[in-house]
Amino acid sequence: MIRRRRALVALAAAVALTAGLSGCVSLFMPKPPPATSNPTSENVDPALQPFYSQILRWKACGSGMQCSTAKAPLNWKEPAAGTIDLALVRHVTTDGSRVGSLLVNPGGPGGSGYDFVKDSLSYAVDKRLEKSFDIVGFDPRGVGRSSAVACYDPAQMDQYLYSLTTAARGSDAWIAEMEADATKFGAACDAQTGPLLGEVDTVSAARDLDLLRAVLGDAKLYYLGYSYGTYLGATYAELYPEKVGRLALDGALDPAASNFDVTRVQAQGFESALRAYLKECLSGSSCPFTGTVDDAMVTIRALLASVDVSPLNNEDGRQLGASTLLTAIIYPLYQASAWPALSQMFESVMHGDASIAFEFADAYNGRNADGTYADNSTEAFNAINCLDYSYDDDPASMRAQAAEIEAAAPTIGTYMSFGDISCANWPFTSTVKRGEIHAPGAAPILVIGTTNDPATPYKWAQSLAKQLDSGHLVTYQGEGHTAYNKSNSCVNDAVDDYLIRGIVPAKDPLC
Repeated sequence: MIRRRRALVALAAAVALTAGLSGCVSLFMPKPPPATSNPTSENVDPALQPFYSQILRWKACGSGMQCSTAKAPLNWKEPAAGTIDLALVRHVTTDGSRVGSLLVNPGGPGGSGYDFVKDSLSYAVDKRLEKSFDIVGFDPRGVGRSSAVACYDPAQMDQYLYSLTTAARGSDAWIAEMEADATKFGAACDAQTGPLLGEVDTVSAARDLDLLRAVLGDAKLYYLGYSYGTYLGATYAELYPEKVGRLALDGALDPAASNFDVTRVQAQGFESALRAYLKECLSGSSCPFTGTVDDAMVTIRALLASVDVSPLNNEDGRQLGASTLLTAIIYPLYQASAWPALSQMFESVMHGDASIAFEFADAYNGRNADGTYADNSTEAFNAINCLDYSYDDDPASMRAQAAEIEAAAPTIGTYMSFGDISCANWPFTSTVKRGEIHAPGAAPILVIGTTNDPATPYKWAQSLAKQLDSGHLVTYQGEGHTAYNKSNSCVNDAVDDYLIRGIVPAKDPLC
């Protein structure tokens, strides 16, 4: 399964106030944002009342932001069993038409909503939402600055992500080697994280979301979720349909899809995006490929097979095998604007240079140039998915599924197979039964889908919008992962009008 990492964009530098202004000007300055929250009055289980009635205390944390920490139950079924921290950051609107707090999730699972909002507010939302809402980023349980999953130090993580197997892909020896690595990784996560490791499922995170809504002072939830964030939002709607205010879900996951379904459809999605890239590439003058799109796909498949057998050496001592090269291919496919860089990467690998491929793979994995890791997104991604799906590492089953995945995506499918190994050997077993989400009684929910989205294919948005009793689909006809706030006024207007004013499109605008 491919995780989705929404790239961050640097914020413009803040404009400093002129130092020579007189003290009288302060009369015209905006009021400072409140330092405490006013939680709503909630009728909840008495054991949960201390959590729902807590008062958030906000502190300035740079770039005009405020930060705070909320407490949530470690185990929602046993609220007295311990607590966890949930890290929050917000940009408070100074506009007089404030609607409420808009909670934002960037995807993953494992993506930091805290960093997403704090470091790239203008990428997370547009100016209309910024004026109408307090924009709130949060790290879900297990992620980043919240009580977080921990597993490996940087050197161990390098070994886990980039090491090469000694046996032929798919063989019994290869499966045994992968299972040993997965078991070792899971044991380290268990030892370093403790009981939290068994409590980072999406249902628990959705209960946290309701707690955050209440302590922020909103009677209903206003929410913008990207990619995995759509599943978190849909799960919330299923649990708390009466608390749904306005939920915009962009780049939807299909809640009913199994882990195998997700992998197969994602393989098709990235294969389709790769073909779209090649079509554009071959129409230009600086494409590293020749012939037809089909010819180029054969070349890419041969390139993957070549490095799988004979990896390329990188200057830092790491070796580029097929799995890392696939990561390097996938990373620029998330946005069509990155396709020229993908051409440069392919050309360099064809000439025996692994450096750009490692730059892309490192960016995807959150690895810094000095070998450290920017966040715990890899650990969190594994931990959350292992609790959210069921897994089967029977060799016969995995080989049958691998054949289906390769048939669906002949170029890259081989290298996206056997994904059940990691979670089938996890310290905690999933009890989740995947199924459709209907959220009966919920207010209208907006689902946004991009027709050639590689990571969350369009058919999932269609499926989620149809499943939800109150779902409404907005289609963006284009390339790339997610659609909102990407210079398409049709999508932005539909999402903004819905979140700000509650206006649901009469029909799919087909942007």
